[in-house]
Amino acid sequence: MTKRAVIPDPVLDIEQIRKDFPLLQTPVYGKPLVYLDNAATTQKPQVVLESLYNYYTRYNSNVHRGVHFLSQQATEAYEQARKKVAGFINARHEHEIIFTKGTTNSINLVASSFGKKFLQPGDEVLISAMEHHSNIVPWQMICEERGAALKVIPINEQGELRMEAFDELLTGKVKIVAVTYISNSLGTVNPIAEIINKAHAAGIPVLIDGAQAIQHVPIDVRELDADFFAFSGHKIYGPTGVGILYGKEEWLNEMPPYEGGGDMIKNVTFAKTTYNELPFKFEAGTPDIAGGIVLGTALDYVQQIGITAIRRAEEELIQYAYNRLSAISSLRFIGDAGHRSGAISFLVGDIHPFDMGEILDKQSIAVRTGHHCTQPVMDFFNIPGTVRASFAFYNTRSEVDLLVEGIEKAKRMLM
Repeated sequence: MTKRAVIPDPVLDIEQIRKDFPLLQTPVYGKPLVYLDNAATTQKPQVVLESLYNYYTRYNSNVHRGVHFLSQQATEAYEQARKKVAGFINARHEHEIIFTKGTTNSINLVASSFGKKFLQPGDEVLISAMEHHSNIVPWQMICEERGAALKVIPINEQGELRMEAFDELLTGKVKIVAVTYISNSLGTVNPIAEIINKAHAAGIPVLIDGAQAIQHVPIDVRELDADFFAFSGHKIYGPTGVGILYGKEEWLNEMPPYEGGGDMIKNVTFAKTTYNELPFKFEAGTPDIAGGIVLGTALDYVQQIGITAIRRAEEELIQYAYNRLSAISSLRFIGDAGHRSGAISFLVGDIHPFDMGEILDKQSIAVRTGHHCTQPVMDFFNIPGTVRASFAFYNTRSEVDLLVEGIEKAKRMLM
């Protein structure tokens, strides 16, 4: 793959962009929807919805094994989507792109396959205290199976990694580091390049959970020198049920298959099976063909808008939201990192986050409440959960203003 040229991005016309997303035009309780739950899933542009419809109505067929016209057409579209993903994250080879069910599936694949090959009793896996459960539990499972230990990089009161502790934990026992690029519950942007550089200096590979980064910041896996990078289609305006695992060729070749079945084999006898080459070695069974193709369409859409323009628009909106929310008396941020993206978590007085979420919902404001699949983070702050407002480039300042008004109304009702 060739390195992408840097092209200046225009200032986005957000109101025009919003017209691309049908659901944003849908009223809730008779009021315009204010959708601020983008960290959970993003809305889909019309072109993505049309791509899904076109697949099922024009060339629905299984891929890779058919010689008939529809199968050839579906295979071409599916493999073209793989090329689009490789280009979007600047992978060196298309066969380093593995289609999965999502970030969780991608991490489970690496934990299982890498762990079975490389983890021995007494070894360590290093994660961080702000990980989503999907980047905790798979490592716990493989560590228990292999007799390895799970070590955790702590965070400070601002919700930032304590990098001095990372340095101390990065010992010769560590066989892999697995960390999130951007925290889904705190919005913290971690120093991923520094983490990778330090780990590689010690000969340790790194997996990056990119579920909350892929839609917000440009990703160049070669520049980062990431060994593994995982993300989900539905976080970047694509469909649910499809995701990506990027892995360096040398690691993927060394790891055993995660699942067995069709398409991941070269030859099967009752005595022995030989495995297929990359990427098919890790893609057992009929994949989410429509999901892969439509993910390619979503990436086309993002590239048309411009990921650096998206980042600029979102950073400006996050700063505006932070400033407006800061002015609300008795509101406190949970996690107050110097570098944040995507999400803001907060509590107001002694109002339970669920109660706040319900009152905001009745004002047609969609936010997420609870522990956000990061229970250790909530335990660290000694809280039951948070209210999380998470943003996409199609959100507006007027929606932030409505959020602030909604919080003030909830305060009057509950405090």
